[in-house]
Amino acid sequence: MKQIPNIFTLLNLFLGCVAIIYIVQPGLAPVFREVNPEYLAAGVNNDGTQYVSVPEQAVIGSILIGAAAVVDFLDGFVARLFKATSDIGKQLDSLADVVSFGVAPGMIIYEFLRMSVALQTNGLDAGIIWLLPAFIVPCAGAYRLARFNIDTRQVNGFKGVPIPAAGLLIASFPLIYWFSGTEWITGLFTNKWFWYGIIIIASWLMVSTLPMMALKFKNFSLQDNWPKLLLAIVAIIAAIFLQWLAVPLVFVVYVLLSLLLKLNVS
Repeated sequence: MKQIPNIFTLLNLFLGCVAIIYIVQPGLAPVFREVNPEYLAAGVNNDGTQYVSVPEQAVIGSILIGAAAVVDFLDGFVARLFKATSDIGKQLDSLADVVSFGVAPGMIIYEFLRMSVALQTNGLDAGIIWLLPAFIVPCAGAYRLARFNIDTRQVNGFKGVPIPAAGLLIASFPLIYWFSGTEWITGLFTNKWFWYGIIIIASWLMVSTLPMMALKFKNFSLQDNWPKLLLAIVAIIAAIFLQWLAVPLVFVVYVLLSLLLKLNVS
């Protein structure tokens, strides 16, 4: 029984590894920009629509990261259910999270940066140096997890945004890109400066010491859980009207709500 939570944790890691495989599988998709001769190497259709190699399978990778998040939630629940919490389980959980919510989302940013840089003038000749900032995200996530593992005081809240939250935010972007069907989304997601901004914001939020609320329900008291219930209501309403765009909105609401509550996370 004591190994059942660890099996869930390893499943989280397994899903993260498979997600990475799908994320790095390229496909072809149109981008809505005027054709420039410099882009011809990327591919132009007969009707003048420009095509580039994009992380098409990243959609499946995003879904797998979401599945890893569900499993990550369940392993803690199962550990408490069987009273099988352990130090090795805590360390194993962090190692799995680095892959599923750090490396895999970092690869999503890498692939979108690769596409964004390729669309620039002489972009196909650009060096890899433009793409390497994507891996600041998993580095920031690893640092945050290491700090969490040696801090026994983060019980009712966290210091900095949890890596699963940042990972799910980034994992939502391929889904938004593919299913939004709007030109401004395409333009935004093929702009390298957008991705550099995401890297800075997500990484800083993780390594910061800002007080963030934990999303686990320890009792059924409305007084203790109203912020989580409010966040759940916002998530449901946003999902109905905004579809995948609801994920970034819920992430922003989570951060703002945590800061407004001024949690005592010493």
